[in-house]
Amino acid sequence: MVIIEDDAVAIRPLRPEETPLLEDFLLEAVYVPEDFTGQVPRSVIYEDPKCRAHFEGFGTLPDDRALVAEVNGRVVGACWVRTTEGYGHLDASTPAFSISLYREYRGRGIGTRLLRRMLQELREDGYARASLGVAKANRAVRLYERMGFRIVGDGVDETEWLMVCDLQDAPAGPR
Repeated sequence: MVIIEDDAVAIRPLRPEETPLLEDFLLEAVYVPEDFTGQVPRSVIYEDPKCRAHFEGFGTLPDDRALVAEVNGRVVGACWVRTTEGYGHLDASTPAFSISLYREYRGRGIGTRLLRRMLQELREDGYARASLGVAKANRAVRLYERMGFRIVGDGVDETEWLMVCDLQDAPAGPR
């Protein structure tokens, strides 16, 4: 178990040279049932065009933005948005979220801080809403609901929810 003091976690923008980390964090974001004991093959993020849309060419689109959580100089989580045709896509003007942490850093409020900060930045930049796709069985659904996201229907299939956050209504909270 990793013990983290609140002030030991730095939330900051992703640096251009860190963009390849988004592939690692996308693989971490792939929902795996708790009873799964194998390892998700890295190829899953490259073979699925909806997965690739979350990282390919990141930084080249006007809506691309990313934050990372850093603990003791190590990036341990990322939260990023794009308006591509990836999972969680609603429309061309709504940024879709991707967020994940390395497993040993989950459950400590870091993801909440990343999510809250990104929602605040989107709100300040005038976005009306944000979206995300999440496996229906994923416990993170409750976090997203607490942060102001609501289920609007199925995502890409019946195993996934499409959730939307109206940014004027989302809890702002501290950055």
